[in-house]
Formats: sequence, C-alpha cells, structure tokens
Amino acid sequence: MAASDSHTPSDSLVQAGVGCLAPAALRERLEEEIVRAERHRTLLSCLLVVIEDLDEIAREHGSALREQTVEYVAGALARELRRFDRVGRLQAGRGSSHELLIILPGADSPRGEIVARRALERLGAIKLEAQGTRRPLRVSMGLAAWRQDVSADSLLANARAAMRSVNGENANGGLASGAAAAPAPADAQPAREQARAEVPPPVGRLRGQ
Repeated sequence: MAASDSHTPSDSLVQAGVGCLAPAALRERLEEEIVRAERHRTLLSCLLVVIEDLDEIAREHGSALREQTVEYVAGALARELRRFDRVGRLQAGRGSSHELLIILPGADSPRGEIVARRALERLGAIKLEAQGTRRPLRVSMGLAAWRQDVSADSLLANARAAMRSVNGENANGGLASGAAAAPAPADAQPAREQARAEVPPPVGRLRGQ
C-alpha cells in the first residue's frame, strides 16, 4: 500500500506527514492567530480540506492506508504553504470524511482562493496504490475569512458551510468563500459571496477519471 505522486515520487508516507499538527495543537494555533489578528488588526483565513472517501479506502484496503493517506495529504499540502502557514488535523479516528485545516495568517479571501487552487492541483497529482490498483482522491474544500470578534468555532462553521454550499449547488466543483459572521451558530448558513474557477484545475471536489 502506498501513495504515488507525480510531483515527488520518491517521498515516503512518513516523510510526507512531517509538519501536520495534531487536533489539540491545531486548535491552539488557530486561537493564537485569532488573538494576533485582533491585536494587530491583520487578516486571517482558513481553508478546510475534507478527504471524502476514507471509509471506502479502509473497507477496501485496511485502516492503515486510511491513516497513511491523511498524513500524506497533510504533508503534501504543507510543502505548498508559506513558512508561517500551518496545516493540521481537526479530528482523529474514524469517519466517512476527514477534515484538515490550513491556517493562513495575513491572507484575505482572494489569497485563500489562490492557495485552494494550488492545493487542489497538488492533490490531483496524488494516486493511492493498493493491491495492484491506482485511484485518485476525492477532496472538497471550504474557505472562510476571519473578521473582528469572530471566534474559532464560528470561523470553522463558516468554512464548513461554504463547502456544503458548493457540494450542494455544483457537483462539478467550485469554491465558496466569504467572511465569517459574528456571532455564528454551529450550523451557520453558507457564505454569501461565492467564487468559482473558470479555468482548470477546478476548485471544490476532485473526482476520479
């Protein structure tokens, strides 16, 4: 079981996982960045990345490949980011999807959309290899920009709502983004502003060929 990558074919799964924050450390970092943004009145965005087919991978090839896939994807994303950006796991354990979060200090929505497009292009080069078969990943993303007095929970809820908006409205992909509202409940409504890529690669959901 392995992941092949046209960008870095010699990378091991362990090497690729370096730099992925655990859930508690990621949450702490997000809270710190919000405090910093409030104090210095700077920008902040976060990009939610969901690997959608992990349960299917586990059923077909075992749970070890599922965990290796998450670590590999996190490592691949980390290498595309700036030195002070961070990527980590929002949750651990089983589930039909797995959430990774990219924290982008100093970034507004347009900058976040650039990162999202680059991330999807990067992940599109990864293929899982197991038992003689190769398969692409299915990935969805949601982007949210922080605004004054918005909590970490509200920011994450807005990113999830943006992703749900894209998945519900356009099966072929797209990126919904916008500023988080303050305060926002756990089931925040999708962001009002939406932007979709007009040229490949599409931003939103990656589908296998």
